[in-house]
Amino acid sequence: MSNIKCIIVEDEPLAVKILSDYISQVPFLELQATFKDAILATDWLRHNNTELIFLDIHLPKLKGMAFLKTLTHPPAVIITTAYHQYAVEGFNLNVTDYLLKPFEFERFLISVNKVKSAQSEKKEPHESGDKKDFIFLNAERKKVKILFSEIIYIESQREYIRIVTTKREYISKMSTHEIEDLLPANLFKRIHRSYIVSMSRIESYTAEMVEVNGVSIPIGRGYRDIIENL
Repeated sequence: MSNIKCIIVEDEPLAVKILSDYISQVPFLELQATFKDAILATDWLRHNNTELIFLDIHLPKLKGMAFLKTLTHPPAVIITTAYHQYAVEGFNLNVTDYLLKPFEFERFLISVNKVKSAQSEKKEPHESGDKKDFIFLNAERKKVKILFSEIIYIESQREYIRIVTTKREYISKMSTHEIEDLLPANLFKRIHRSYIVSMSRIESYTAEMVEVNGVSIPIGRGYRDIIENL
């Protein structure tokens, strides 16, 4: 498997050094760049891609959470901060993990292994070459088979997702970004930071919402072009 490319957005030189040292000790990580504020990172991301961001919360000019909200299709994110009170907001934004400073290498390794595992799960269906019409997800302490044709929509619930199907609902511990990469792009579209819908289930829509099986779901500002291009 290829290396996971990553960047650091951090204004404390010592924290940058520690993260850089940790990254250098992990064979599957590749550090692309470091940035002392989110504005510089934003400019770099306009012309470059990365797979993982190590993001501090208290940054000059633009705070870490505000920066994260500006990313239409954010990569995996590991929050690094000395402030524990932002953990809930971080998980609402589907961050992979939340590292509370100061953290040891072992704790860092747990976080990046989460990213590696998620990326492996994303690539497996594509590498197999099989056109599956279902996925298996962890739900209710077991692997549950869910047919694509039965999914109505998927909703983010902090570090969990709620999969609403024609038969029942399932709760699985993963992010909307992770499930989005497992779904066929021609059948499912993200229309909001917290919602993915089955295109075949859309009954009507406006500039602000879509209706699927009688349920109104909001359209995020950054996703309205997806609906208009139907």
